[in-house]
Amino acid sequence: MGLTSQEAARNAIAAQLIELEASLRQLGLWSDEVPSPESLVSDQPFAVDMLEMEQWLQYVFLPTLYDLLKRDAPLPEQCAVAPMAEETLGKKSLPCKAVIATLRDLDRLITETP
Repeated sequence: MGLTSQEAARNAIAAQLIELEASLRQLGLWSDEVPSPESLVSDQPFAVDMLEMEQWLQYVFLPTLYDLLKRDAPLPEQCAVAPMAEETLGKKSLPCKAVIATLRDLDRLITETP
């Protein structure tokens, strides 16, 4: 029995999340130091007032999406993380193109998944 289109899309999203984590680790942008609880509940988009973009990806974005997938909960209707990553990670002196490309794919997959 084959996968439904929604199951296939969710599997593709999970694969991109794994790719994102691997890319962040490869670039040395993965941290073992957990930010303070206060910084994780910022009301600013991407917690720009409290976290670096890579911290937000690691401690907010990835866990949230993994949780939604695990619970088979609805995904956000819109996702547009790549433009912010281009503005922040793109200015680092690291080869972040793969991270940004993965985020573009995630934006598209999440937005297109019913």
